Amino acid sequence: MASEIFTISQATDVEFEIKKSRFIGAIFPCDNEQEALQHLRSLASQHPHANHLAFAWRIRQPDGFINERCHDAGEPSGTAGRPILAPLEGEALINTVVGVIRYFGGIKLGTGGLTRAYGTAAKQAIAQAKHIPWVEMTTFKLEIDYSQLQSLEYQLNKCHGQIIDQQFSERVIVTLTLPVTEKEHIRQQFSGY
Repeated sequence: MASEIFTISQATDVEFEIKKSRFIGAIFPCDNEQEALQHLRSLASQHPHANHLAFAWRIRQPDGFINERCHDAGEPSGTAGRPILAPLEGEALINTVVGVIRYFGGIKLGTGGLTRAYGTAAKQAIAQAKHIPWVEMTTFKLEIDYSQLQSLEYQLNKCHGQIIDQQFSERVIVTLTLPVTEKEHIRQQFSGY
């Protein structure tokens, strides 16, 4: 991939008012569609009297395909979901979902006004969030000698990997998660003894 891809480190939200309508833009990190839907359900339960909850997400699939989805939530077609999705694409964000809550204030905004309002809510939430470079991770098992465990932990710490499980018997069987780019280096370094 030529250009860098980002995700966000934690959830954040913003709020503003346009012609008495209240808009709340919320952004969440997520690894899959189920997580994205959980965040949206949680947002909906926090705002049970909201008139609309439009959203968009970009989630990287295991095969590398980026699943993009947006929903207008009853607003005129193309005035909510697409304006939320556009800044996600523009900022090269993946594994991220943005939901925008609208409390209708009694004054119609028109299609242009709605498009601007939903887009602004998404852009402000995205701008508020801490962007971090996205790194493809992998998980695999490795069998090592006890004497190699401390060195392995040191190497994993250097490359932002970690041991997520270890089983002790004659040797140590460790399950690791680490950046894909480091897998072969770690495997070669610790497979021979």
